[in-house]
Amino acid sequence: MSTEYSWGEIRQPLLALPPPGWLAEPTPAAEPAARRRSLLHWFGGRRRPLASPGLDHNGLRQCLRISGGAALGFVISQLLDSSYGVFFVVFPMFLLGVIPAVNAHVARQFIGTTAINCVELTLVVGFLSHWPPVMTAAVFTLFAGRFALMARGPMFLFGAHGVVSLSIMLHYSSYPDTDLMNLMGQNLLASFVAVAVALLMLQLFPDVEPRKPRARPQKSAARIRHETLLGATVATLSFAVFQVVELRDSMSAQISTVVILFALHYPDTIHTAHKRTFGTLLGSALAVAMQLVLYSHVDNLLLVMIPLWCGLMLFARAHILEGGASGIGFSGLTTMGILFGQYVAPDQDLLYSAFYRISSVMVALVCGLAVTALVHRLLNRFELTRTDAPS
Repeated sequence: MSTEYSWGEIRQPLLALPPPGWLAEPTPAAEPAARRRSLLHWFGGRRRPLASPGLDHNGLRQCLRISGGAALGFVISQLLDSSYGVFFVVFPMFLLGVIPAVNAHVARQFIGTTAINCVELTLVVGFLSHWPPVMTAAVFTLFAGRFALMARGPMFLFGAHGVVSLSIMLHYSSYPDTDLMNLMGQNLLASFVAVAVALLMLQLFPDVEPRKPRARPQKSAARIRHETLLGATVATLSFAVFQVVELRDSMSAQISTVVILFALHYPDTIHTAHKRTFGTLLGSALAVAMQLVLYSHVDNLLLVMIPLWCGLMLFARAHILEGGASGIGFSGLTTMGILFGQYVAPDQDLLYSAFYRISSVMVALVCGLAVTALVHRLLNRFELTRTDAPS
């Protein structure tokens, strides 16, 4: 029997639901054909078509948007020779990974929070950098406002992007040789580029089915206050520690301590930290493997693009299968985005940066979880900030 497939036979499983009995084990005679067919359906799982519940057509399109958007951002950062390439790579994957559908309202939130962050950075660093206690109190107030928006729900993107962007800019601005105008300009430019890239990806890979809106959990006023103070306190303590300790290349570790707070609920923060640690390990290991394969050809943009896109697609698939939460997939995406966006250059050692990132992120997450647990217990002692989460 011939094992050759026509285009119609290969195309049909990609466009239609599988026939009844598709989960049954294949007969020995059909084993080679079933194995070949499974390669076409790898992105949906082993022997699972793309239209299955694990990864439907919309999920596949979102994977292509995330990987394509981040890869295009990397190309733009290389063409611009930006010293803050991490913005151009991470912002598109953050926008396309957290919010599946980008519209005018989302674009206004994304660009608006960047512009506001630039104004806040100018005021905080320009006027308060000589008074560390006052500056820390101002940063706490800014973080509290962002986490309050995230806890309420409708402006989650505005708050989350504000926390990440402000944390990165505060980290870089703490060093005296940093050009603040260049930092803010690159951040604002990267936000416009991220929105443009996201809209382009949505045109190239649109959803084929309407998405159901996510249900928002009902929260009491005490729980909103608890989540706001918990996130703002831990984020501010992380900012203060990284201001005191001289860790110039530890930006990823500080961001990790902030991203785990996006779960808002304390038990979910623990699971997020575990997944983020594992995702960081996998992302760094994959980046190191790519560095070894590329060796001295990291200055060849085309050769770098191919393994980068494959790695991004792999972690984007994991991110979608996890339900779009901040887990292993999204951690692997941001790890590759930071390493390739900031450290891939002929005069950079990505291998050292990857190992340093693994160790620093693990230490930061352990310390961050310990502080989060203590603050959570403290807030639960008061009626006004008590939540139903176990202490």
